[in-house]
Amino acid sequence: MSVLEVAPAPPRRAWRSPAVRMGALAVLVCAVACADLFAGRGVTGEGVRAVLLGGGGDPMAEHIVFQLRLPRLLVALVAGASLGVAGLVLQSALRNPLAGPEVTGVTPGAVLGAVAATGLGLAGWDSPTAVVVAACLGGFAGAGLLWLLAGREKGDPEQTAVYGVLVSAVLAGLTAVVLLVAPGELGSVVQWLIGSTEGRVWQHWHLLWPWAAVWGAAAWLLSAPLTLLRCGDEQASAAGLDAGRGRAAALVCAVALTAGAVSAVGALGFVGLLVPHLALAVFGADLRITLPGAALLGAVVVGGADAAAQLLSRLLVVALDADRLTLPVGALTTFVGAGLLLVVARRRTDER
Repeated sequence: MSVLEVAPAPPRRAWRSPAVRMGALAVLVCAVACADLFAGRGVTGEGVRAVLLGGGGDPMAEHIVFQLRLPRLLVALVAGASLGVAGLVLQSALRNPLAGPEVTGVTPGAVLGAVAATGLGLAGWDSPTAVVVAACLGGFAGAGLLWLLAGREKGDPEQTAVYGVLVSAVLAGLTAVVLLVAPGELGSVVQWLIGSTEGRVWQHWHLLWPWAAVWGAAAWLLSAPLTLLRCGDEQASAAGLDAGRGRAAALVCAVALTAGAVSAVGALGFVGLLVPHLALAVFGADLRITLPGAALLGAVVVGGADAAAQLLSRLLVVALDADRLTLPVGALTTFVGAGLLLVVARRRTDER
């Protein structure tokens, strides 16, 4: 028997299996969830362990773990999954690698809707239902404005990116105007502008997860049309797809997913822009597999950022001797995301 006949298969082949990669990501999500549960203040790690194992923990510790940390964790994971899927849907529908919710008017529009509703007294940080409605209206308005401006050149990624930046800047300016008109609401809306998981309770979770599940399933059902749209309108039309209707349906899903996430945690910078690139690198161009992968990666990114933000907040409290100091998770995702975007941009420049 030759050596070739008895040699085991290279271990890399097993890792190439989408099921193995999906399983590894699921394990990573569980690890991030555990880290997020143990990272907060108010209860020690031993106290959290006693509560989770049912060891008769302190009532206050049980309240913090089950009523504050657990819903916060679940909201962070689902919001991250929603933004990851929304970003991949947008980039596929518009054939633009820079078409994240943050730079296509979707996230700024959702933030404007939430801020305007709060300023008018129609919604608030503690009324998730009204915020979701307002964020959806704002997100659709932002996407609609981009559609009107770039409609004729929707097949041109560079033109769409330019219009997306302009629309996002206009919507951000309108948000600033609303804050000037209603300065008393600044404290309640600054969390939407930066992005935060502080104060997330079961009410937010019960509203967010069905919304994300419905629109996430709708996005997955569009995976085949989205795959064709990534190839271009001509190829999609040759395959029998109405490119206009397919793109419109995809945009509706992306806006709805983004609005739901924004209404729960605010504008988390760069999550919807960078997670799709990572998902495509890990799972490939088959969106039937990559869309669920983007959901898991988004959950890992936001959940991990939330755990890191809580740990950094604890360190800053000790270092600065401050009683109430919290690092918003949106500040961390923006900082890290901007750095990664610069690295990717410089690498592409060097390749050219």
